[in-house]
Amino acid sequence: MEHRQSPVTARPRMEGVSMSFGKMNSFIDIVIMRKTKDPEGFATTAYDVVASVRAYREGRHGSQRWANLAAFSEATDLFRFRCIPDVTVTTDHIIYSGGEKFDITSVEDVKGRGMYTEVLAKKVVATNGKS
Repeated sequence: MEHRQSPVTARPRMEGVSMSFGKMNSFIDIVIMRKTKDPEGFATTAYDVVASVRAYREGRHGSQRWANLAAFSEATDLFRFRCIPDVTVTTDHIIYSGGEKFDITSVEDVKGRGMYTEVLAKKVVATNGKS
């Protein structure tokens, strides 16, 4: 009888790396709002796209993590994406994802390594109940 080895081999785990392109399956636009005045003095609002990136998006649900965040945060979604060179994301920015608009409530560097940025954001809902 012939002894066969399994074709699946164990891969070494990369410690401290929690994201992969497989998990980053949402495309987001990070936008800044700019208000200007036209020559007649009327205010106009323009949106400038700062970056378009792939991100991991997690909606608010009943996990322990969201239970801890619920005490002080009004955020509805969490976005995690790779740090963007020469771009500093702040609470002044807006995220567009899947046709929905999100106001950023907090920005954090994951584990302080400068590899990933984690953003808590609140979904913007129009007064008539539609986004």
